[in-house]
Amino acid sequence: MIRDISIGQFFPGRSLIHKLDPRAKILHTILFIVTLFICRNFFSLILMLGFAILCILISSISPKLVWKSLRGIIFIVIFTSALQLFYNDDGKVLWKPFVERDFSITTGGVYSAIFLAVRIVSLILFSSLLTYTTSPTMLTDAIERLLSPLKIFKIKVHSLAMMMTIALRFIPTLINEIDIIMSAQKARGANLDNGNIAKRMKAMTSVFIPLFVSAFRRAADLAVAMECRCYTDGTNRTRLKVMRFGVLDYLSFVLMALLCFAAVFTTFYQFSDSFIFRAVI
Repeated sequence: MIRDISIGQFFPGRSLIHKLDPRAKILHTILFIVTLFICRNFFSLILMLGFAILCILISSISPKLVWKSLRGIIFIVIFTSALQLFYNDDGKVLWKPFVERDFSITTGGVYSAIFLAVRIVSLILFSSLLTYTTSPTMLTDAIERLLSPLKIFKIKVHSLAMMMTIALRFIPTLINEIDIIMSAQKARGANLDNGNIAKRMKAMTSVFIPLFVSAFRRAADLAVAMECRCYTDGTNRTRLKVMRFGVLDYLSFVLMALLCFAAVFTTFYQFSDSFIFRAVI
């Protein structure tokens, strides 16, 4: 399951999503996340989820790859959503395990659990497109361009962007390293899958310690390689490709603005879908 996580990987392509300016994709991702957390009903939430799925189809990213990525965190989604069952006591009582205690599962709790699960899935689907369709080099340049106003405050924007991109790029590498270390420890007789939580956590120390050692070694090798190539902090550096917004980028901004307006409108519109959901349950 660990090797299925594809966050941080880049998949080259020629789709419309790949052709967008990296700065536009970063701004779209931020705007999508902000709008997603503004959504308060299923009408607006399903609209955002549908847009995320449409973007994945346009990007030509394999649905199997996306599903494999989601499968790696599905436990977190289920666990987080299940907690909502017991924090919302609105609506009709569906199950009350203890008669003498005020502890029950209601239609409001089920509504909140499903709503949160859909929100998390939408967030992961759309935000993962940023790394799926943007190379680390272009992503670094885009972050540096967007943070360039901070240079007024003597902040080293290029170094900050480089650190963020390197950290994102090393996620797949570390995930692959974890898989290799776990396989090696199991071959040596380590029991990582059986026992209670305490025993499993204790057994995982045989994985985390080599992982940290390997991570520090990779960081040191990367630093040496950058120094050997006379890497500087971005002062007076030129770029092979100069970023410019094109017609496709401006059209994407218009489309994103319409999507956000529709989501916000359905959120603050007087009609709510909560009572329909609870009536169906």
